[in-house]
Amino acid sequence: MDTGLLIGGATNQVALNLKYANRHGLIAGATGTGKTVTMQILAEGFANSGVPVFLADVKGDLSGMAVAGKPHPKVEQRVSSIGIEGFTFEACSVRFWDVLGEKGIPIRTTISEMGPQLLTRLMSLNETQESILTLAFEFADDEGMLMLDMKDLQSTLEHLSQNTSGLKAEYGTLSKASINAILRRLLMLERDGGETYFGEPALELSDLMRVDAQGRGIVNILQAQKLIRHPRTYTSFLLWLLSELFENLPEVGDQDKPKMVFFFDEAHLLFRGAPKVFLEKIEQVVRLIRSKGVGIYFISQSPGDIPDSVLSQLGNRIQHALRAYTPKDRKAVKVAAQSFRPNPDLDTEQVISELGVGEALVSVLQDKGIPSIVQRTLIRPPCSRIGPIADHECEMKVKQDLLFIKYQKTVDRESAHEVLQARAKEKLEQQRLDAEQTDVQPKRRGRSRQSAGEAFLKSVARSIGSGIGRRIVRGLLGSLLGGR
Repeated sequence: MDTGLLIGGATNQVALNLKYANRHGLIAGATGTGKTVTMQILAEGFANSGVPVFLADVKGDLSGMAVAGKPHPKVEQRVSSIGIEGFTFEACSVRFWDVLGEKGIPIRTTISEMGPQLLTRLMSLNETQESILTLAFEFADDEGMLMLDMKDLQSTLEHLSQNTSGLKAEYGTLSKASINAILRRLLMLERDGGETYFGEPALELSDLMRVDAQGRGIVNILQAQKLIRHPRTYTSFLLWLLSELFENLPEVGDQDKPKMVFFFDEAHLLFRGAPKVFLEKIEQVVRLIRSKGVGIYFISQSPGDIPDSVLSQLGNRIQHALRAYTPKDRKAVKVAAQSFRPNPDLDTEQVISELGVGEALVSVLQDKGIPSIVQRTLIRPPCSRIGPIADHECEMKVKQDLLFIKYQKTVDRESAHEVLQARAKEKLEQQRLDAEQTDVQPKRRGRSRQSAGEAFLKSVARSIGSGIGRRIVRGLLGSLLGGR
């Protein structure tokens, strides 16, 4: 019998070798075939092995992991069929997070950590706008200014717009029209809740990599039911988190088990419409992050949703049923079948369409990282509850969490917005002093024209008033794809 993380039963029990769990994986299948429960049993298995887990709950079905399951005849039958000894119902140690700060511990990052490339994807900017956004980051770095929340980025862009001629020599031509377009995108991001997830205190990665008093890994659940309505925000946030893990964790080489496992649900959204350079960077992160001890498991309907360059790196595969109703469906079934190591006793392509709910074709990495032959497998039942807990139960667990106190309130320290505001006030004061000095000079007879200083003074006053009158905005995610 295999040892490791039990997935289910075929001719023999099928288990995932924890030593190769950081070689990533794929859970695929049509809607309603059992992908969510499979993700739940894998998350349980990793947590019980002392591995912290991060997963996104896009349907609201996974909060039940916080409480023990209940006996049921179908569960008893499946436990018996698979031959599981000592099966008991028990809860996982769960921590709820929410980028929007509504149903979990607020999870934030800073504008600087998100970086210009992910912000470009988040706001759907074109190449020209991306170059200006990058210059805004460069300007802030040169001036020694922190960019923490959205008002910092907004103030920096407005400063560039108001000083295009003075900055041309160092930063090149800055199009006011493009800057204004970026500012409009920032306003749209604010309306989508951006002021909630950019700012401080920013998430500390160590808070995602904890174990409980019994040595079990904490299951970190991202409450993403509302966030998934904004696919770019959802995928940008998860990419930022992966990039932060990649950049900050040390190399560990091959270990007996991963340091952390990351589940990326609705993975097709990550690759939809992504430019080639972006896909190349995603591939690079997936390929290299395993050396940091992090395993990534993509969840989607079909292997065809994942680019071949990424799919080739997913060594552990669980394929639930696919229905071949159309020529496109039949092609997807064929692609899924060809992604497995063949089993001479199994017509993989035919079986994919015949699998029942809770059944899957499974192939996992064995000794030396060699994939096992594909097996038709009955997925084991979870020990925690299938389905969600009540909202008030979730709210109570969040407020009882010690990390809720740590991240509940935002901190607004001096950063680019405050620095630029102070500089503008100093300039305004200097203009006022210059104007007073001019007033003591002999006056010409008749009505004098408005001086250039007075005109500039009024212009600066108007711009400051406009800046102060804007709503303070918070933003969302961190740096990926390249340097800071």
